[in-house]
Amino acid sequence: MSQLYRDPWAKREAWRKHPIFSHGFYFRHMFPGLTLGVSAFVVYCAWEKFGKKPSSHGGH
Repeated sequence: MSQLYRDPWAKREAWRKHPIFSHGFYFRHMFPGLTLGVSAFVVYCAWEKFGKKPSSHGGH
């Protein structure tokens, strides 16, 4: 009896329910290198602020 109500297109439509097509996946992977780029920029700014020796160019 269950064969009467079987959807013949179910296999072809199964990809729509795959987790990779969810909104959460798109939101998490929207900017793939953002965290790495921001962290590298923060480390560079901290190194420039605290790690570099002041240059003695004799300027103002």
